[in-house]
Parts: sequence; C-alpha cells; structure tokens
Amino acid sequence: MTGRRKGEWIELALPGDTCEWEEVNAVLPVPLKLWRKLEREGGIRRQGKKVLLRVFPDEPSPVLGEWTDLQVLFEDDYLLVVNKPAGMAVHPSEPGQRGTLANAVAGYYESTGQSCGVRHIHRLDQDTSGAVLYAKYELPHLLLDEAMREKAIGRIYAAVCGGLPAPPAGTISAPIGKDRHHRARRRVSPGGDAAVTHYRTVESFRDAALLELRLETGRTHQIRVHMNHIGHPLLGDELYGGRMNAFGRQALHGAHLLFRHPVTGEELAVDAPYPDDFRELLAALNA
Repeated sequence: MTGRRKGEWIELALPGDTCEWEEVNAVLPVPLKLWRKLEREGGIRRQGKKVLLRVFPDEPSPVLGEWTDLQVLFEDDYLLVVNKPAGMAVHPSEPGQRGTLANAVAGYYESTGQSCGVRHIHRLDQDTSGAVLYAKYELPHLLLDEAMREKAIGRIYAAVCGGLPAPPAGTISAPIGKDRHHRARRRVSPGGDAAVTHYRTVESFRDAALLELRLETGRTHQIRVHMNHIGHPLLGDELYGGRMNAFGRQALHGAHLLFRHPVTGEELAVDAPYPDDFRELLAALNA
C-alpha cells in the first residue's frame, strides 16, 4: 500500500487519471460501502494524481475512559491488540458499566491523544486472559469483520485440562447449543451450531496437560464445552466440571493471534505472555 497519513486523511498516489472506486481500491482496500459513505460526507478529495480519503475521522468514545495499566501487544494507525487480564469483561453489558476492557481501551486512547472508536473484533470470556484485537476506525473494522467471516484470523489458545487427552492431539467437531437446564451454560447438542476445535498436547503432567488449541469456529465457551465433552474439562472451570482446588478460574489464555494486516497486507503474529497465575499453575504442576 502506498499512502501517507495527514491528520484525519490518508494521501494516495493513483496510477491513472481518474478517481473511481476501482482505481483507489487497487491501491488501498476500501470496501464499497465505506466508499459510498465517504462520497456522501465529502470524505474524498482529488488533488492532481493524488487522492485524499478521510479514513481517520475523530470519533467520540462510546464508553467512559478509565485509566488502567493496559499491556499493549501491537499498535499502529489502524489496529490495537491488548492483553486482557482475567476477571475483566471485554465490554459493558449495561449502560454506564465500568471496569471493562472497553473502558480501559477508551482511557488508553484518551491518554495518548487518539480520538477513535472502541471496536473489538472478537471477545474472550470474562475469566479468560489473552490477546484481544481492536480496530480503531471503520475502514479496518469492516475489513477485519470480513476476515473473521472468512476464518482468516487465527486464534490460538493455551489451556490446562484435567487428565491426559488420548490421543494427545486431535480435532473435536461437535455442534454447540444452549443448555436449557442452565442459563449460563452451553452444551454439545445435535441441533446446535457447528463448532470445530483443534488441540495439541504441549506438555504432560501427572494428572493434567498443557494444551495448544486452535479455533476453526467461534462459539460461546467453545473450548470449555469441547474439552468437557471429551472428558477433560479445564482446571478451575467450575461451570464445566473442572477441578477447583488447582486454579481460581478456567485455565485458559488467548496466547496468539495470526492474521494479515487488513490495510498493509503484512502478515502479523501477535503473542500474549502468560499472566502470573497461569505461570504459577504450570510451575506447581511441574513441581
């Protein structure tokens, strides 16, 4: 991509003499939906063989910003990846709620002088730690949403389960639906949504295993439901039958994000370090 940011605008050099969507899209991937919006709002300016697009507009935050010691794993003009701590919800579930990752991201934007929206691309359960991807503006948001639909964003998790899975690596393909007997739970159900989880044993302990898991789909509680389904619930996962004396939450961490940058095309691999409690659990199991 050839382009230079100028405040709210990006300047592009065009190869031809016209300024049509097809020509611009060959230089910068702008979804037609956004192009039409820019046309309506005066967000396209032609200057000789260059065009300016207003793809970095100042936007009010949809949530109240709060200062939190946020661990930033990756950031550029378009994207932000942060390492979510366990015990923090990704976004408010009711108006005015505080203490969520969205509040922390809004506070980070404010403290760094950025006026952009808080747009999470995927979510983690409240008690799951790990990498969460955000789009700062509508352009990367639309492109990343499409990448999610096309399963082009790899999400790799680390987890500690009870027992030793046999075989030590495999694929769990089992549909997931709501549990009609428990509002918060999900269960493997023939009438549920298709769900596929790939797992691999990284390290075995006496009665537990460290696993690497890759999601092919993104159902609610997918890893937790699937591991319980094969008889190896995650340590600390009370909702799905995990042993509680070993860990105070489900032993699950979003360790890696693998994806192509939606604008620059660069292949990105973003790693989220284990939190202290996860490292201490592994040390205890090794001892």
